Amino acid sequence: MASRWSGLLAAVTRDVAAARGLARLASASAGSARSRTAARHAVVRAAHAACLAQLTEARATTRREITRHYLRESTRLAADIAGVAGVQAPGAAGAPWRDWAPVEPSVGGGGGLLRIGTIGSDRPGECGPNVPALLPLLDRTHLTLTGDRAVVDGIIAGLLLRVLGSTRPGDVRITVYDPEHLGGGLAGFAPLGAAGLLGFVGPGGLTGTLDDLVEQIRRINESVLAGEYASLADITAAGRRRPEPWRLLVLLGDAATAAELTAAQRAQLDRIVRTGIACGVHVVSRGLPVRPGPAVESVTVAGGRVRCASLAALPVRPDPAPPAGRVAAFCRELAERLVAGPPPVRFADLAPEKLWTHGSAAGLGAPVGAGPDGELVEVALGDDPPHALVGGPSGAGKTNLLYAWLGALTARYSPDELALYLLDFKEGVSFARFAPSPRDPSWLPQVRLVGVNINSDREFGLAMLRHLADELRRRARAAKRYDASKLAELRAEDPGGHWPRIVAVIDEFQVLVTGRDPVAAEAVNLLEDLARRGRSQGIHLVLASQDVSGIEALWGRSALIAQFTLRIALPKARRILAETNTAADAVPRFHAVVNTDSGVPDANRIVRLPDAGDRAGWRVLQDEQWHARPDGLPPPRLFDGDAVPVFPAAGHFPDLAAADPDGRTGPPAAVVGETIDVRGRPAVVRLGRVPGRNLAVLGSRTGEACAVLGSAARSLAAQVPAARFSIACLDGDADHAARLLHAALPDAHWYDPDTVDELLTELADGLTGAVPDQPHYVVGYAFDAVAGRLADKPAGGGPTGHERLRAVLARGPEHRVHLLGWWRTVPRLRDDLGGIGARFDAIGAWVALDVHGGELGPLCPQPGGPDWYPRPHRGLFFDRSVHRTPELVIPYELPADAA
Repeated sequence: MASRWSGLLAAVTRDVAAARGLARLASASAGSARSRTAARHAVVRAAHAACLAQLTEARATTRREITRHYLRESTRLAADIAGVAGVQAPGAAGAPWRDWAPVEPSVGGGGGLLRIGTIGSDRPGECGPNVPALLPLLDRTHLTLTGDRAVVDGIIAGLLLRVLGSTRPGDVRITVYDPEHLGGGLAGFAPLGAAGLLGFVGPGGLTGTLDDLVEQIRRINESVLAGEYASLADITAAGRRRPEPWRLLVLLGDAATAAELTAAQRAQLDRIVRTGIACGVHVVSRGLPVRPGPAVESVTVAGGRVRCASLAALPVRPDPAPPAGRVAAFCRELAERLVAGPPPVRFADLAPEKLWTHGSAAGLGAPVGAGPDGELVEVALGDDPPHALVGGPSGAGKTNLLYAWLGALTARYSPDELALYLLDFKEGVSFARFAPSPRDPSWLPQVRLVGVNINSDREFGLAMLRHLADELRRRARAAKRYDASKLAELRAEDPGGHWPRIVAVIDEFQVLVTGRDPVAAEAVNLLEDLARRGRSQGIHLVLASQDVSGIEALWGRSALIAQFTLRIALPKARRILAETNTAADAVPRFHAVVNTDSGVPDANRIVRLPDAGDRAGWRVLQDEQWHARPDGLPPPRLFDGDAVPVFPAAGHFPDLAAADPDGRTGPPAAVVGETIDVRGRPAVVRLGRVPGRNLAVLGSRTGEACAVLGSAARSLAAQVPAARFSIACLDGDADHAARLLHAALPDAHWYDPDTVDELLTELADGLTGAVPDQPHYVVGYAFDAVAGRLADKPAGGGPTGHERLRAVLARGPEHRVHLLGWWRTVPRLRDDLGGIGARFDAIGAWVALDVHGGELGPLCPQPGGPDWYPRPHRGLFFDRSVHRTPELVIPYELPADAA
């Protein structure tokens, strides 16, 4: 039993040992498996950590790239939006308050979008304050605002200030209905009331205000749009000035106020909202009901942000209200400007966009300034009115007015359509800028003639009138050929002809027509004929004066003054308008009264003139026209009464044949000076084989007498190089001039007081021989200086020097001997010719300097002599073979004298 237990125990022991061995083996195997699993877990954990690190870095890199791209795109987008906003809301309409300043647009401008704040958040890198939020208003929509009242009122104040600052003064009128604060909410705009731009309406005034706006809409639709335009905006889009202002009705109310509106008031408000935009009537409402619709923009303010449909519900951070001080200061300045009247139109505004786009067949029209409404006022010249009378005292702006008118005319009409003749009789050079000069070679292409500093040379004004009279006759003959009664018909019948309208401007014309001398008498007769017949042939006169005496000279000629139906009176002008018309006494400086009905009060138009005298502005206009001038267009003739013409260095004149009044060519011509006429031709004496073809220079002004002789001899030498010249210097004062002539004619023979007898003897003896092939010109300086010697009887008998001189004068021209002599007085010439009963027919031509007209009686066919008094550097020229009456000439300045 014991052994069985022992065996059993041993067996159990063995089994336990075996089990323990198996257990240890299993435990070892499990430990090895755990080790392997732990290793695998470590590998997995390391891989996971690596993946997480890579993912984190990738996420960070992606975030950085996205952020950079977002910043670039958002910056670009913000710049694009800001650029678009700058176009849609330029200047005062879109600038932040720190940069805000009013900007006056061009005529017809204004009405763009208006800034109310900025789009987006304030965080750096996101669309923020640089992207403005813009709302439409003028010509586009009505506004209704709800929410935080303080913010809403700030938005309304900002919109009003931007509207006023981005439109022209007076183009916006505001009515504020504020029953709660009675206008106190917009008190900064109160100064506009003085200029009629702002009105506050109390609780009892709303009905009248709404009724008035409805009536304005009806009137504009009926009388302004008149079925031709759909809206006022279409009128400005067509290039015309806006005919009506914008009218803003600002309604500041609340729920209680809204409840008090009557059915009639609501109906009128609905009519305004429905029909007002086309007529420039807009509603800006806070707290009062405005019927929703496509033309109504709703703005909601909540939580410091603004939302509205036109901004796609984007959150908008509103701008603060404009600074109260800036609002009040701007409104005061605007009111003062409007009370003072509209600003003058600029000189540049008188010109059209393109040069020379108008035709003058039917007449001329151009603005000279702006009316009280800012519209340009056009002044016309044509069949009616044909001529203009301009007047005003010194300093009233007459020259400025003429500059404005000429600038507007020349900008519209090319040289083929308009020809200008400009005279200024006062001591000045107002019109000289339109002709070329050493400082400025350009000129105004329409100008044909300019006369300045001619207050002492009325003959030049008379010459211009004669030229116009000749042109009138030429046009009348052409019209008769085509059976045309006026210029428009002539141009239609003769399209290839050159028939521009002519405007002759004579400033201080009273100098020309005042007096009882022949110049004034002929000038008035010519003016009357041109005024009466010129209208049909396209010749128009503009007479300007600051002296009432000139106007009085015309009032005595009723047939003449009646033709000047266009009257322009500057402040304090006298007798320009009708006797009962005192408008010129009331207009301020820089204004004028334009009247096209001979000064009748009902035809008055008040014009504010631009500053047209600015040389820089004129230079721009003139330079543009000068560069556009047609090829071959000659410069205008400039006559300056203070300038002395210079004799050509070579003695040649390009068209000497044209100096003959009949246009004939013939014997050599001695040039004695320049005529005072439109062409500026040389005054000549034809020296042919005809009795009397001698020249006498009369007067004691040595320099001018020597200049006449010098120019005559030099011009003859240029025409007849083979001619013989003899120079006799008989007075020491003339020695310098005579030697200059001798230097210019080195082959000339020289004589002095001691040898002049030899010259006269030779000349007298030659009168019996054959006629030479070439002429002989004898230039004698001061023959009267040797009168005593010429009167002496020769010791051996024979004729005296005087007798030889008379023989040469009488028969010399037939033998090609011509005497060009200077005598210092007419009595001394008479003595040399034989005394009291002497005949003067041997002197066929003469130039008188400081000799009075009465002394010239024996030499002139006019009874008692010509009406002439001596003037510096002027001479009276008469050639009995061509002249009926003497003409005025200017002795040339010789080249050596100029040096």
